[in-house]
Amino acid sequence: MTTSDEGTSDTGTGVELSRLNENLARVEELSQRLVQALAHKRRVDPSLQAPSPDLFMKAGAALWAEAIQNPGKVIEQQVGLWGKSIKHYLDAQQALARGKFEPPADTGPRDRRFSNPLWDSHPYFNFIKQQYLLQTEAVEQTLSAIDNVDPREKRRIAYFTRQIIDMLAPTNYLATNPDALERAIETDGESLVRGLENLVRDIEANEGELVVSLVDKDAFSVGENLGTTPGGVVYRNRMFELIQYEATTEKVHATPLIIFPPWINKFYILDLKEKNSLIKWITDQGFTLFVVSWKNPDASYADVGMDTYVEEGYLEAIGQVKAITGQKKVNAVGYCIAGTTLGLTLALMRKRRDSSINSATFFTTLTDFSDQGEVGVFLDDDFVDGIEAECAQSGVLDSFFMSRTFSFLRSNDLIWQPAIRNYMLGDPPPAFDLLFWNGDGTNLPGRMAVEYLRGLCQRDEFARGSFTICGETVSLGEIAVPLCAIACETDHIAAWRSSYNGIRQFGSKDKTFILSESGHIAGIVNPPSKDKYGHYLNDAPIDEMDADGWKAGAGYHRGSWWPVWGHWLAKRSGKMVAARGLGDSKHPVLARAPGTYVLEQPKG
Repeated sequence: MTTSDEGTSDTGTGVELSRLNENLARVEELSQRLVQALAHKRRVDPSLQAPSPDLFMKAGAALWAEAIQNPGKVIEQQVGLWGKSIKHYLDAQQALARGKFEPPADTGPRDRRFSNPLWDSHPYFNFIKQQYLLQTEAVEQTLSAIDNVDPREKRRIAYFTRQIIDMLAPTNYLATNPDALERAIETDGESLVRGLENLVRDIEANEGELVVSLVDKDAFSVGENLGTTPGGVVYRNRMFELIQYEATTEKVHATPLIIFPPWINKFYILDLKEKNSLIKWITDQGFTLFVVSWKNPDASYADVGMDTYVEEGYLEAIGQVKAITGQKKVNAVGYCIAGTTLGLTLALMRKRRDSSINSATFFTTLTDFSDQGEVGVFLDDDFVDGIEAECAQSGVLDSFFMSRTFSFLRSNDLIWQPAIRNYMLGDPPPAFDLLFWNGDGTNLPGRMAVEYLRGLCQRDEFARGSFTICGETVSLGEIAVPLCAIACETDHIAAWRSSYNGIRQFGSKDKTFILSESGHIAGIVNPPSKDKYGHYLNDAPIDEMDADGWKAGAGYHRGSWWPVWGHWLAKRSGKMVAARGLGDSKHPVLARAPGTYVLEQPKG
């Protein structure tokens, strides 16, 4: 042991004892805060957090039946796993016996979780990685071999088993994560203390629940550096604020455009920053643009249903836009659940002989829920029963539950990797505008949430022609306006084939379908200036082919789909007229964009 010039003891390994003692004292203080925060954890219905135990009982019964009926197959799988595991162990032993501190040759697939070179060069970490990957492969092979289980349940079993496998990855634990261990040594344990501080702060901020912070929330402010396209609120009711955006061209198309964003999230995903703002781009193309900013509901909205969104939302907003612009018709856009509801609205308007919508555009919209895609694993009764009970008790479905559900659809990106960064490496969350928006969720009215999940998602009543909205029974075939639908190739929320299948059933004679690369958000927020994601187009009538046939015959085009849609929309937006000001004498500007509703953070 030596003594430095400052009189601090040094162990010779670079660890300053005084600093280590300080960190230990901070750990003790933080541990007390952690215990206190966990003691105040709110009670959450187990059905909102995991599938029914019956699901895994069925999986176990199926595996047991497989073992009885086909023991040779099961033994073969197990012997294969044992053989690979023992061979890798012996290879590792032989490599060490040669006197070289290196693992055996690694010929396995690359996995970005194991990007640290030590996973390939260090015998300890390489052995752990290889054994984990071998076990993962064995589990996946076992699941794929299950034959006597309903296909839907098999998909759910595979999904939730994958979640467990991802949770058990060695990267998620300090003792088996070389990045975290290296950082701890480099910082004399400071990184672990910072990580514990991040952990305690997250748990304290979420009523005892562990919700990993994905972003530095102090880096953004809606209305200051997000959602800054100039405009004003020109109408407000209990359901929404109507924002009109300032024209940026001297002439505009006569027919105005109104966008209905999903009320599961906030509208400024379409207006994050000027360089990737669809809202700004639309105004620059010479359109008079209105955007609905939905109210973030609290318990007083418990009785608000899908019909309320249609009557007091869609129909009211369309009427106000017509009044402000003096036009008899508007063009409309619906995004995600707002696209589904735009479809319901169009079918209802057809019943009522209301021709106020000239054309409709659907962003990542499901109307046929016969194939629910990845999100379908959360749409069985074991989850929906819990949601219905929660809504009955609290009046709303808290944004916490929706956010967590969507995070688990991309758990490695939205849970495990951020947890490693925040809690084991001790890094602060990044300043990332998209992730800030992702965490700025909204509640859902209780009645609306249950109607959507039961009637549309589970019973698929819109596609079956039996969904009732505002006293009318509606079907997909009653949607007859010219339409353009944009779906996204890797969308994990609204699978593109399912979106296509719904659009095919619309009664419209004029249909355009665009398939964008990327997912639910990046595929839509894809400005031409980035030249990042391309898109597919096929001029053949979509009614005459299925989704795979459409894509097989489609041509690939580099860059954003925005200009293609802009050209389509322009042809359906009338002549050019002088640019309009905001509102009129009966619609004064009530607040500057982005308005007041988007800033509200009510409790459930």
